[in-house]
Amino acid sequence: MRTELANRMRGQESNALANSVVLVCRKKETSAEVIPRAEFIRALKRELPPAIAELQAANIAPADMPQSAIGPGMGVFSRYRAVLEADDSAMTVKTALQLINAELDEYLGGIQGEFDADTRFAISWFEQNGMAKGDYGVADNLARARGISVENVKHAGIVDSAAGKVRLLKRDELDPDWAPEEDGHLTIWECLQHLVRLHEKEGLSHDSAALLKRLGPQAEAVKDLAYCLYDIAANKRREAAEATPYNALIADWSELSQMAATVSLQDRNRQMRMEL
Repeated sequence: MRTELANRMRGQESNALANSVVLVCRKKETSAEVIPRAEFIRALKRELPPAIAELQAANIAPADMPQSAIGPGMGVFSRYRAVLEADDSAMTVKTALQLINAELDEYLGGIQGEFDADTRFAISWFEQNGMAKGDYGVADNLARARGISVENVKHAGIVDSAAGKVRLLKRDELDPDWAPEEDGHLTIWECLQHLVRLHEKEGLSHDSAALLKRLGPQAEAVKDLAYCLYDIAANKRREAAEATPYNALIADWSELSQMAATVSLQDRNRQMRMEL
């Protein structure tokens, strides 16, 4: 069960979850099995991914995902009378939590394979360099491994390449007149960055909702990428300032989607035809 905490009071400089997660404790069955560590990991790999997918579908904020994943993960762990390590000692709760977090990381990393090659390049570059410059040679190897070139990624409007250096374009460098319908080299990365830029500037606005609607079938992949980039920024690069906008977008995703459902794009399409 999940409840919203929009009005919860908290102390200054303290952390608070956007949602509360209520755990229901049940008495363990006397017939519960004892299993080895390897079988526990197999059970996690089988049962945790669909549970995480459900949490994402419910638009759990990325900052809350590690805590939210504890429920289904510990549900697997507590199902057994004991999980035995290689030396036959009982696995501790601390170790179980570490394995649950590792499976969450693997799930978020696995999402990357569903994105276009330019976006996958940008994710890897961001994980290595953030928004800073890096050597062209490294970028070239990274791009070739994905079947593209640095020029491809530059053409997509994702990076700047000059003087032997490559860097990701910052959101404030993106074309404010960009339109997904007119982009002949559309990428999930660019869709997300434009949406985040608008959401940072205007919040839950008509324009933000309209852009989400204009993304059409790309919208779910955009949300997945936001989860992925939050994880990299917050947990791998420890860059809170870069992680916050992704978390904020997901936190508003449900309401933004509801607003998008009421937006009419007919006027915009009519205007575009007149301009042509």
